[in-house]
Amino acid sequence: MRHNKNFNHLGRQAGHRKALLANMASSLILHKRINTTLAKAKALRMYVEPLITKSKDDSTHARRTVFSSLKNKYAVSELFREVAPKVGDRPGGYTRILKTGFRQGDGAEMCFIELVDFNTVYVSGDNKAKKGADAGKPKTRRGRGGAGKKEAAAASDKKGETAEAAAEEKAAVAETVAPAAEGEETKADGAPAAAEA
Repeated sequence: MRHNKNFNHLGRQAGHRKALLANMASSLILHKRINTTLAKAKALRMYVEPLITKSKDDSTHARRTVFSSLKNKYAVSELFREVAPKVGDRPGGYTRILKTGFRQGDGAEMCFIELVDFNTVYVSGDNKAKKGADAGKPKTRRGRGGAGKKEAAAASDKKGETAEAAAEEKAAVAETVAPAAEGEETKADGAPAAAEA
């Protein structure tokens, strides 16, 4: 019977399961994102998050403890050099699971598991700056019809103003052209008169 078996055994013996989780944790730390089944991702999250918490304290003891779990010196150095400084102020929740559908062969539910602070889509400098700038502004909700009507009214007012301004400019141009045309006529009339004299 399965009494008090509180974690997923993943259909493996203990040694195989430990090796699987150590390899997956090393891959996650080195590549920041891996594709796997949902059951393995949930087991990996329980395995790797305590290791990331231990990496916040960069001491020889912490490195040896993490190395005994990961068994990969490159992953340990990456964890303490790259990952730990980025997650230093985060109080847990270092990984994110994104479901991607079902596998063709056996119908297993697949997902990505990734380190939260290394996804550039979700976390970028622009988004952080916008969040900081918008922190003081109250959020408002507007209905669909109101904003469009106001914008249309403002646009029509601007069109009306521009049409009036264009009409005034045409009238001013016509007034300046009209006296000049009259002066030309007088000069034309005056020229024959001067020729006759």
